[in-house]
Amino acid sequence: MHRLRTKLILAFLAATALPLAATVWITTSLLDRSLGYATTGELDRLSRTLEATVRLFYQRERDALKQDAAAGRVTPTSFAVADMAKWPTPVKAFWDSGEAERFGLSGPGGDHVDYMRRLDGVQAYRRDLGGIRMDQLSTELRQTRQLVESAQGRDLRRGFTLTLLVLLGAAWLISLAPLVYIAHRTSRPIRQLTEGLTDFAAGDWARRVDTGSDTGTAPRDEVGRAVEAFNRMADQLRQSRDRLVHLTQIASWQSLARKTAHEVKNSLTPIRLTVEEMQARLQPADRTFLDQAVQIVVSEIDSLERRVRAFSDFSSEPPVNPEVLDVNALVSERISLLRPAHPETTYQVRLDRLDPRAHADADLAKGILTNLLQNAAEAAGPGGSVLAITRSADGQVSIEVHDSGPGLSEEAAGTLFEPTITFKEHGMGLGLSIAKRHALLSGGDLVLIEGELRGAAFKVTLPTPPGRSTEEHLS
Repeated sequence: MHRLRTKLILAFLAATALPLAATVWITTSLLDRSLGYATTGELDRLSRTLEATVRLFYQRERDALKQDAAAGRVTPTSFAVADMAKWPTPVKAFWDSGEAERFGLSGPGGDHVDYMRRLDGVQAYRRDLGGIRMDQLSTELRQTRQLVESAQGRDLRRGFTLTLLVLLGAAWLISLAPLVYIAHRTSRPIRQLTEGLTDFAAGDWARRVDTGSDTGTAPRDEVGRAVEAFNRMADQLRQSRDRLVHLTQIASWQSLARKTAHEVKNSLTPIRLTVEEMQARLQPADRTFLDQAVQIVVSEIDSLERRVRAFSDFSSEPPVNPEVLDVNALVSERISLLRPAHPETTYQVRLDRLDPRAHADADLAKGILTNLLQNAAEAAGPGGSVLAITRSADGQVSIEVHDSGPGLSEEAAGTLFEPTITFKEHGMGLGLSIAKRHALLSGGDLVLIEGELRGAAFKVTLPTPPGRSTEEHLS
């Protein structure tokens, strides 16, 4: 069902997966090279070397101060035990520790080395480091080591790689979303079109594909035009099929009508001759009764003969000589002809302002209109209304006839165009069937539609002249 949409998505994946993988590989390779040139390693080595140098310098200055103190080259500051209460805190802390000697830093930033030893109290010696601040160097070295250890503790390559993958994946998914939407919009009408063709080929002649025109989402691309073309083709094929079926049925009815007319005509002739012979031989005393009986029989024979002639006409194929017809003038002329026969019926016309033309046989078109208008007037009855409408669209001209009569039942509508026998005073039961056949022979059709006057309504369609558009009708 979603095969086309899946193929489109897979095509996008196949088209983007290789470039995406290449991008990740190139980026990670460049990242490795960049990290290889990073200063973290150099900073680590430099900090360790500097730390060792500072430690060595400090040790050397301690040793030098100690040697100078032992050789008497440095004058000490003496702290007597008797004055212990006046000792500075560092000196007192050294004395209390019990150590024999102690080294320390003093001065601004630790730019002096102090040496204390026990000798009749405490002897303190001091050596200037020449502006080198050991405390400041120690602090900076400690911060440098913390920075190096922090950088080494983070896996930069892994972090950069994960960040890159997340960003590329997000961009890829964002670009995939509109593709999925477009694939769905494209595959849905194609899938519906495929299902419609399958159902139509399986015999569902009423199957149509939704074009989305009601919701304003109908695609105007090639797919949308294909769906519209399918619906038009289905309508045309269904109409052609219905016409073919009806013409096939008419052919069968025509064959039956020819046989029936022939058999009935063969029987009516001897009946008429026999009755007339009986009338001629009877005595004058029985003449009155017999004349009445003969008149009734002959009248019925005449009625049967009219029906036989109607069946004969129905079974024959009328010649079709199409010509250009002025539809509005034809409708007006037929109404003017029938108006005197139904003076109490109100006729209304709604003519197309484009003055349409039809390409059909004039006699057949007149017969169709006469039949429809006559039936409408009889159905409307005295005081009723008949409405005639002409329209032109899509290469066809249509004529609608509406009446204000009681309408048709579902049963009557189902067999409306089938030939039947009626015993109305002026009816033959073949009018609508003949009218539909004449419309089909003219390249059009005759169908039952919903009436505007609450009664029955019929629409006959006729083709327009070849190569003549609706706009040309105005000229």
